[in-house]
Amino acid sequence: MVRAKHSTEYITGLDIGSQAIRVAVGQVSASASSGTREVQIVGAVEVPSEGVQKGIVTSIEETVSAIANALETAEKVSGIPIEHVWVGISGTHIICQDSKGVVAVSRTDSEITEEDVHRALEASKTVATPLNYEILHVLPRSFSVDGQTGIKDPVGMTGIRLEVDAKIIYGVTAHVKNISKVIYRTGVDIDDFVLSVIAAGEVVLTSRQKELGAVVVNIGNATTSLVVYEEGDIVHTAVLPVGSGHITNDLALGLKTSIDIAERVKVEYGQCSPQTITKKEMIDLSILGSRESEMVSRYYIGQIIEARVSEILEKVDAELQKIHRSGLLPAGVYFVGGGARLGGLTDLAKEQLQLPSALGYPLNITSITDKIQDVAFASVIGLVKWGASLADTNTHAPTNFRVVSGKISATVRSIFRSLIP
Repeated sequence: MVRAKHSTEYITGLDIGSQAIRVAVGQVSASASSGTREVQIVGAVEVPSEGVQKGIVTSIEETVSAIANALETAEKVSGIPIEHVWVGISGTHIICQDSKGVVAVSRTDSEITEEDVHRALEASKTVATPLNYEILHVLPRSFSVDGQTGIKDPVGMTGIRLEVDAKIIYGVTAHVKNISKVIYRTGVDIDDFVLSVIAAGEVVLTSRQKELGAVVVNIGNATTSLVVYEEGDIVHTAVLPVGSGHITNDLALGLKTSIDIAERVKVEYGQCSPQTITKKEMIDLSILGSRESEMVSRYYIGQIIEARVSEILEKVDAELQKIHRSGLLPAGVYFVGGGARLGGLTDLAKEQLQLPSALGYPLNITSITDKIQDVAFASVIGLVKWGASLADTNTHAPTNFRVVSGKISATVRSIFRSLIP
């Protein structure tokens, strides 16, 4: 479906997590002075997630209800009806692999066009897809023309043979279909799926940081995902089966209290660096909802949190070691996601990863809501930025966004619609 182009467009991002569902509505308008397109977030909401565990849908009905609640709340906050969404996807089922695509340049004068680039990316998709998986993204890393390698944008160059080195990201077909089903049942269309951590990377890093080498780490409730950039390209992605929910579980066991109280302890008193806490500082669990008065040491809480966060950082470093980038990314590590709200995280990361460390906040995005200063919203705001960049067909799309996505076919769309009561 081709939508009419207006001077103002609205793009919605939907990030479905195991603990929270986040929706951001962005207004994209052309700047009268510069002619560039600007993104302003006009509404961002967060509601508790139901029916999703470790990024996988475990109950269709509960998930439909939670997403419908999130979309309805976002409509009220922004005052804009939501008809279609860019969907963030994550989970331990995500895998990636390298691929190559080779085509002959089509024009008689041997000038490379956008169509040639697109054909090369399509050719890279001809690798054998793992059983029960489907392609989410084909991300070009670099091109070569007649053997000349390291080309970022070959359009307009002259050559006979065009080759692309691409990274293909897959998701489990059943999971993608389940997510599609629950979203269609809420009455909205899906623009496309985007790996959440990649969407976050597009909005929290500058081009210079991607060129130098950086890693974005998204700490969710059940999983931690990461994307590594170097020379402006994505060189590695991974999803780890540990997240901030495991910190809550450890606190519940260590303090011998309920999960709900352990979560409040983590959110209100969480600190990754116990050495900054005096050992005499105590917390009464009754003020956090415990039926009985029970004093616990904040230093002990910090020790529990530090141990689990250290384990997560060790797994992140193991992924960097796989691609020989441990301690070798000059632009450093940037943390996003609900788990990145923990105090002292960046200090612990500097020590363990031996890299510059900071929290990842959206760049060059204006907002009428303070949610833009919450690292948990980086991914969903990144989805809005992603959608805005791909929707802009009037200008030459940046290489970062020249992707072939696993676009949902009209056939699949009509099948899901026929299932809606």
